[in-house]
Amino acid sequence: MNLIDKFHNWRRRLRWNKQYRKGRWDNLRNPIEAERYNTIINYIKTHAKSEPSILDLGAGEGVLNEYINAENFSYFLGMDFSDVSIQKAKAKNFPKAEFVTADIHTYTPSQKFDVIIFNEAFYYVHDSEKQNVLDRMLAHLTDEGILIVSIYREGTGCWEYFDKMKQLDFTTVKTNEEKTYWKIGAYKQ
Repeated sequence: MNLIDKFHNWRRRLRWNKQYRKGRWDNLRNPIEAERYNTIINYIKTHAKSEPSILDLGAGEGVLNEYINAENFSYFLGMDFSDVSIQKAKAKNFPKAEFVTADIHTYTPSQKFDVIIFNEAFYYVHDSEKQNVLDRMLAHLTDEGILIVSIYREGTGCWEYFDKMKQLDFTTVKTNEEKTYWKIGAYKQ
């Protein structure tokens, strides 16, 4: 990223921290989101090994942890750009889960994972860095691991990065609100 992109990235972090402080992202717990989270969990149950290790990129306050049963995974690491959201997630003391604040553009996991989830996060990756971020995460996916991608609406400029991977599953989670839907895919290298 060039200097201007880094500046905008810094401003985005400040904005997200402010929004998390004010409760702007509390809507992620609305029932309208439940099917999206349940689809991610079903992909894990269907396509991952039993009790996988999970890396949730874009974990926010740990909403996925509110849906997933801790008996269904061995270890969960949630990563988000907002330190305010991560502090809220840590305060919930989810079993077998840790949370870290990091910038997805530079974050390198310290271990390999059986499941890596781009949880409404890939479209925030700067265009010049999308392939680099994807390659870095794939390098930290176990040999039989799966990648799950959840993107709000169309995700223009995102899906083509996953075309080279083997698609295991793909669906559009629709709601009663015309413009509120998510596309979710599960992939293997």
